[in-house]
Amino acid sequence: MSGAEGAAPIVAEAAREAEQQRTVADVVGATIAAQGVHDAFGVLGSGNLIVTNALRDGGARFHHARHECSAVCMVDGYARVSGRVGVASVHQGPGLTNAMTGIAEAAKSRTPLLVLAGETPPAALTSNLRIDQHDLVESVGAIADRVYGVTTAADDAQRAYERALMESRPIVLMLPIDVQSQGAPTTRPSKPPRPPLSPPQPAPDAIARVADLLATAERPAIIAGRGAVLADAGPELETLGQSMGALLATSAPANGLFSGLPFALGIAGGFASPLATELLPQADVHLVIGASLNHWTTKHGAMIGRHTRIAQIDVDRRAIGRNQPVDAAVIADADAAARALTRELEQRRHSNIGFRSPELAEQIATRRWRDEPYEDAGTEQWIDPRTLSIRLDDLLPKNRAVAVDSGHFLGYPSMYLSVPDAHAWVFPNGFQAVGLGLGNAIGAAIAHPERITVAAIGDGGAFMALAELETAARLQIGNLLVVIYDDAALRFTTLSRWDATSHWSASRMRILRGSPAPRAPTPRPSAAPRSSTCSRSG
Repeated sequence: MSGAEGAAPIVAEAAREAEQQRTVADVVGATIAAQGVHDAFGVLGSGNLIVTNALRDGGARFHHARHECSAVCMVDGYARVSGRVGVASVHQGPGLTNAMTGIAEAAKSRTPLLVLAGETPPAALTSNLRIDQHDLVESVGAIADRVYGVTTAADDAQRAYERALMESRPIVLMLPIDVQSQGAPTTRPSKPPRPPLSPPQPAPDAIARVADLLATAERPAIIAGRGAVLADAGPELETLGQSMGALLATSAPANGLFSGLPFALGIAGGFASPLATELLPQADVHLVIGASLNHWTTKHGAMIGRHTRIAQIDVDRRAIGRNQPVDAAVIADADAAARALTRELEQRRHSNIGFRSPELAEQIATRRWRDEPYEDAGTEQWIDPRTLSIRLDDLLPKNRAVAVDSGHFLGYPSMYLSVPDAHAWVFPNGFQAVGLGLGNAIGAAIAHPERITVAAIGDGGAFMALAELETAARLQIGNLLVVIYDDAALRFTTLSRWDATSHWSASRMRILRGSPAPRAPTPRPSAAPRSSTCSRSG
């Protein structure tokens, strides 16, 4: 017997022993990595160290943030632009509470996330870190799950990942630290991964009722929301729009879904252009797909005409009629419902020019926000944020992503910075928390290193996430442009006196400062905001 042949049984036995010595934390991390996870984000502590190392050993790159909230925001942005489940890892107790604002935003925006969180043992009644993590997580709309024991660890991990994927929402998988360290007799899930599921299909009678409404419409409009983005329904909605002569518009979170189409008006609601504000109330039927039709999207009702009838399509039955009364409704996936409506109207031989005339197409092309006249309020010291945003839109390559923080500045990038598609638009404003934009932009930039990602943030949000500028530099994210709309209310200008060039240049990250002085976003082009100088470091 050769030396190689004699060594084979020894190697096999060593592998079996290593497999038997794996802890629950090892198994959870390896199981999550085996789902095809490319990247994970988080902040390390004793309660999540082993599981994170196992993730990395399984092939996932780990990106260390400076704060847990920012780590979850990075995962949120990563998932939104990549279409993959984002994975975060945090410590128990304060690590999870730090992450909760980011988790709340992801829950409200239906982002598929998996957060691995340590958990204080049930018997540790006097632990400083003890909180009711289950109820905390559930209170913000996320789903709490748990590793229940040594024999179920692999199954628990696979189930949590699959739930995030299928339900498109954050799942927080709690890992009790007394269970984590125990040996795992079973290292692989007992069942194979679930096969891909078909989206919910619409009921034929519901489609017929909506088609009845659309067939009577002379000037219809389609308003699509994030549900349409998650369903990749844009192309099918344009096909449907062509058949009935409809205008196209989106909610703010779905911006970019109809980019480049001749009858697309952009965002409906508070950020609507003057032309969109004029046209949308003229529609006699609004087909609302994957949008909640809240007061932001309707501009407190101004986008809906007095006699406008509404048909609503949503995968969540709780969304139907929640904010506006509807005349017809369908519970289904947005893309599936759009396809069914197109077939139904074709069978009825329905065709309508509606709004779709060459003259109106010309108006739409020449009356974007950037085409509307305004009095430039810039001075030698300040730059008008509209001028800054328009110029930036011209300078940036068309293939770009834009992440917009919350704050009174957010109208400017929303109105003036274009994106090629909805998956390049990151709008973490479901919870309206200031300070989430930079983390989302970092995650989006890591997901797509081949294109530039713009972080459009205010001075308040910049200060809240300031430590993550170091993260961007440390991770050498060379495709990130940070634009700070700074009205100097929080004196961000004092920071600019610090010469950060030598540090930031390592990542080729750019920081651009400008200002929207008004205290609230003002979409009217006649507004004359005070603005600040912009500078570039790096």
